Amino acid sequence: MQKLKLKYPKLLAASLVALSSNVMAEDVKHDDIEKITVSAKGLISYVSASASKSDTPIIESPVSVSVLTSERIQDLGAENLQEAIGYVAGVFNGPYGVDTRGDWANIRGVAPVQYLDGLQLMFGYYNNARPNTYNMERIEILKGPSSMLYGQGSTGGIINMVTKRPHSQTSGEIVAQVGNFGRTQIAADFNTTLTADKSVEARFVGLYRDSDTQTDFVNNDASFFAPSIAWHISEDTSVTLLSNFQKNKSGSSTQFFPHEGTILPAEHGQIESRRFVSEPGWDQYDTEQNAITLIVDHMLSEDFSVSWTARHLESEAIYRTMYAWPPKLQDDKRSIVRNFSLQDASSETVTSDLQLHGLIYTGDFEHNLVMGVDYQSADTDTDRLYLTPDSIKAAIGLDVNTSLDLYSPVYGQTGFLPGSELIPNTPEKNDRQVGLYIQDTIKFDNWVLNAALRRDNVQSQSDAPNSVKTKQSATTGRLGILYSFDNGVAPYASYSESFLPIYGSRPQGGDFKPQEGEQVEVGVKFQPQGTEHLITASYFDITDKNKKRVVSPELTVQDGSVDIEGFELEAQLEFDQVDVYSAYAYTKSEQNTSDKTLSELVQLYASGETSYLSQALTDTAALSATPKHMLNTWVTYRPEQFINGFKVGAGFRYVGETYDGSRAIEFMGQSINSPKTTDSYTLFDFMVGYEFDNIDVNLNIKNLSDKTVITSCLYRGDCFYGQRRTVTANIKYKF
Repeated sequence: MQKLKLKYPKLLAASLVALSSNVMAEDVKHDDIEKITVSAKGLISYVSASASKSDTPIIESPVSVSVLTSERIQDLGAENLQEAIGYVAGVFNGPYGVDTRGDWANIRGVAPVQYLDGLQLMFGYYNNARPNTYNMERIEILKGPSSMLYGQGSTGGIINMVTKRPHSQTSGEIVAQVGNFGRTQIAADFNTTLTADKSVEARFVGLYRDSDTQTDFVNNDASFFAPSIAWHISEDTSVTLLSNFQKNKSGSSTQFFPHEGTILPAEHGQIESRRFVSEPGWDQYDTEQNAITLIVDHMLSEDFSVSWTARHLESEAIYRTMYAWPPKLQDDKRSIVRNFSLQDASSETVTSDLQLHGLIYTGDFEHNLVMGVDYQSADTDTDRLYLTPDSIKAAIGLDVNTSLDLYSPVYGQTGFLPGSELIPNTPEKNDRQVGLYIQDTIKFDNWVLNAALRRDNVQSQSDAPNSVKTKQSATTGRLGILYSFDNGVAPYASYSESFLPIYGSRPQGGDFKPQEGEQVEVGVKFQPQGTEHLITASYFDITDKNKKRVVSPELTVQDGSVDIEGFELEAQLEFDQVDVYSAYAYTKSEQNTSDKTLSELVQLYASGETSYLSQALTDTAALSATPKHMLNTWVTYRPEQFINGFKVGAGFRYVGETYDGSRAIEFMGQSINSPKTTDSYTLFDFMVGYEFDNIDVNLNIKNLSDKTVITSCLYRGDCFYGQRRTVTANIKYKF
């Protein structure tokens, strides 16, 4: 598809001015039409707040968005965010295997940004606690560039997790869980009103887990307590306070195994997926996080309202691990030489989003306006220490044996385990963003036009002496159009943009430009009349420009770009006794660099200088950990006419082969690099349960056949194992 070469910020601004020029025209009231937001069983959501920062029906949004309700999450038996999104179209969950440190995913080939209650959650890596799905009402996945509403981010989009809120009903539940890998867990959720007029509501959600993992010597313990309170001051004003106090104690389940022994044959066979590379008792990834979120909603009039969400979050992480780098077997074809990695990290963030919502009628045009300003300030402090056997000997004259036999490991032989006292103190860093945005969703007859425009200013500065504050700014937008036929078919087309700051200065002089993304998307949505089905199909074409690439210590260029195009189909079908969630995605990606700099790197290789060759390989060919084909289907059967309360579900997840991110390069008739691919695989999941009176019993099995799979391998030499068979049994008592 030919790229659109339009200056969209100007076009969007003109559209907003022209379409909103008659805001003081005659106030024409349309009859309110009741809209169903969730299906009868609670499995399908028909609205999404993430797509337009308002509760807009998905069938009226000219973008791709998927919503997972808490009922859907429970049916799938998802114990974390990474598991919950495994059946969503265009989402490759767990590209780097099973990882207790966090939730990883690629959407349309690119990692998304994680949000919680509409505010960005993660700033940096390995400095925060992993969210828990038990405290989530729903998960919204907005695909594609989204900077016009959310500011800096990737072309992959965002994942917005919405936490449980207080409500007017007094109810509660206690859930006990056991599972393989020594898993035991108990969770509770209680909601009540505190005043006779029910104007004050409170909710208390908590969880405690003690568990091992499929990786030897790595645990996955967690606890959190999330009390919340809502005060409905009047019919027009409400204040909600959400809090979350969380601790996770774990280690590194990801081991960065070498190609040889995983994706490639090895003299001594396949490396076991449970193998632990670090040192037991020393390896850890322990996190603690405290957060307070304030939400204020106020109706200014029948058609205008203001909403303000603000959060203060503090988190810290203690990270100790060992791994081989480069990841390769030694000459004995059995062992690796491990290095030490220590990190103490903390993060303190203040995020805020103030929105004005307005409904205006100009003749036959209905304008749903959203105007706002958001702010985020992130103070991060990351102290690191990386030690190799050679660096330890050079520093203190100590010979340290870090060799480990991957086929018959013996631990505790190093004679040296570094502690916190050796980690050097590094300066803190502050990143800030202020964004102003405006969006107008215009309805006329069966037409919907969505136009959004945003201006961002970002800055970054460290506490290091003589540190220079880096500032960047960007203007991004979105323009979409949709037509809704009376039979429930709604074709649409949209253009959207993103930007991602690149801080620092180029070694040859001058500042970097922000990384810029743009997407053209066309699709169709279908909500058949008289049914609760929701079907969406889309084609997208993404370009990501100004990617940074190191050519040499004296030269860093921004000639890299990525082209991604694909097709997605997602169907959520809900019948009386059967519901189906099915998705297919095709994703084709290509990374490009200028021929000149690639030629220079080949010449460097020919002259014996290879240290910068891998940098070129990361910016060429297909994206790593991005399957071309994915097909997922989940079916649940509830035979109410035969056995009321019984339910059984099954699903499969097909993931096509992935690439390591490098390109085949030949020089003088010899192969310099040969890309590696992982095999495609299919995994099966299963659920069976029974509900009677106030009791709900569930058994969930992921990877039913216990198939060993490799989710991806990277050009740098490491591979990742996927989830082995995981069994959990739950009993829930409702009161």
